[in-house]
Amino acid sequence: MAIAVSAQALRKRYPGSEEPALDGFDLTVPSGTVHGLLGPNGAGKTTAVRILATLLRADSGRAEIDGIDVATHPADVRRRIGLVGQYAAVDEILDGRRNLVMFGRLFHLSPADARRRADELLERFALADTGTRPVGKYSGGMRRRLDLAVSMILAPAVLFLDEPTTGLDPHGRAEVWDAVRGLVAGGTTVLLTTQYLDEADQLAGRISVLGARGAGGGRVVAEGTPDELRSRIGGDRISLVVRHAADLPRAAALVADVTGTDAEVDADARRVAAPVRDRMGALAATLRAVQEAGIEAEDLTVRRPTLDEVFLQLTKAGAAA
Repeated sequence: MAIAVSAQALRKRYPGSEEPALDGFDLTVPSGTVHGLLGPNGAGKTTAVRILATLLRADSGRAEIDGIDVATHPADVRRRIGLVGQYAAVDEILDGRRNLVMFGRLFHLSPADARRRADELLERFALADTGTRPVGKYSGGMRRRLDLAVSMILAPAVLFLDEPTTGLDPHGRAEVWDAVRGLVAGGTTVLLTTQYLDEADQLAGRISVLGARGAGGGRVVAEGTPDELRSRIGGDRISLVVRHAADLPRAAALVADVTGTDAEVDADARRVAAPVRDRMGALAATLRAVQEAGIEAEDLTVRRPTLDEVFLQLTKAGAAA
């Protein structure tokens, strides 16, 4: 599979900073995929994107976009990328079509080509009915879709999305997610940085997690699909909440017997939990054991760790390393 984005051992330290912003950052993103880049504030996500987008030079290491070195051929790289920041960069007084035509002209398209491209993008991003409405009257989701449309005027091979749905309501976020999926279906490669873990879960085929600043910051501490990352902190877990605290010892013993592992007991929540391999088998066996033991249960569930739990565990582990 062709590689759209690659970075090897990138390092960057800002003047006056005691710690490097990047400290051996590595990344490989296959073409036509969405790759999530996650990490706490100060972990180096923005610095990595700025280097890959030719907005900043690394102190050392190597990075390429579509096989082109970002340091030695930045102009060639810029012709292959698009960048959408956290906030919409469009003019609120102009309507959507005029915004796109204006940016098309800034990208050196002829007047006719700029108008034709504007109409194509309004249709592609489901904005054709709003193309003559001032952007100031757009919803948040519509503005972000227009921002994405602007980034696609030259049909970049790689699109950098930095916090693309910050401040949007659920409907606006869903609109942007659909637009991103459409871009990837058309062959665009997307590198996504986001603070919303469910967003990465929805969009990214693979995720790289940067460690917390101070220890593990500036480098990747874990990488994989969302499910692979979940499995690193134990996979599925069964959780039993009992009605009476006095039943906790017996509940812990039967859960340990069913799962074959030591059960964790949360006395305040009256909860017993343990990792499981066969989620449905463990659920049925625990329910049967609880009923036979005469223990009153308030809740019994089997669930996978959320990506938020994975993120907290992995970044904490990176900081402790």
